Amino acid sequence: MVDQIEISGLRAVTIVGALPHEREIPQPLTIDLAFDVDLHDAGRNDELGDTVHYGLVADRVVAVVEESKDILLERLVSRIADEVLAFDRVEAVDVRLTKVRPPLAVDATSTSVRIRRTRAEAAVPAHSSQTAYVALGSNLGDREEYLRLGVCGLGNVTAMSDVFETDPVGGPDDQGPFLNMVVEIETSLDPYALLRRCQRIEAEAMRQRIVHWGPRTLDVDIVLYDGVTMATDDLIIPHPRFAERAFVLAPLADIAPERCPAGWKHTLDVDGIRRIGQLSKG
Repeated sequence: MVDQIEISGLRAVTIVGALPHEREIPQPLTIDLAFDVDLHDAGRNDELGDTVHYGLVADRVVAVVEESKDILLERLVSRIADEVLAFDRVEAVDVRLTKVRPPLAVDATSTSVRIRRTRAEAAVPAHSSQTAYVALGSNLGDREEYLRLGVCGLGNVTAMSDVFETDPVGGPDDQGPFLNMVVEIETSLDPYALLRRCQRIEAEAMRQRIVHWGPRTLDVDIVLYDGVTMATDDLIIPHPRFAERAFVLAPLADIAPERCPAGWKHTLDVDGIRRIGQLSKG
């Protein structure tokens, strides 16, 4: 038997169809998913990082559907399959896409297209493991719980620094201290896909960007991604200020001291950094 995760009755509204009125009026669709995942590690360890975050899967699938302007259900259902297969650990997926109000001359409740795709069949590259370092920080609410949310959502975490309490840098004067940490992950996501994952994790933590450098429930920032150097409007790697931030370098030095600039402890203010210890399981 193959281990599977199922999501049933996912709803979205979009433009899809070949008839003129179908190109003008959004239509309701339902999506049913069943994806093959090896769940042995999750069953033993009770760790979200050992499975597939189905909440993120649902968010991405709905986004694909709502942004679609495809003519055929067959095209849209294939793109849904590709999106699900982009997740770490997913090896195959069954997708059923249902048009709730089909434009038929006869009475029918719905029409559906169902496909099964494997990673080898879909337009998804084979898994290739990359090493990335991601910084997490929180100074609102249950700070440790938000850090745990971030760690779990990132997937295959291979090393984790201690948690450090640090004074806020910049922003309003009346905000509380941060808890900061850095994790090393192995991922098949490209830098942009990893950025989207980080942003979705922040959204799950109800992160709000109201005040620049203000208090926040959770920051999830890509610091380093293998040997990649890039600069676009959306993403800069390495992080443009990581070498100036003791609250990033202190936890990074815990797990990858060779990645830190030489002599950083002598050039940066480390007095406001206090080692708390390992992140508890909650």
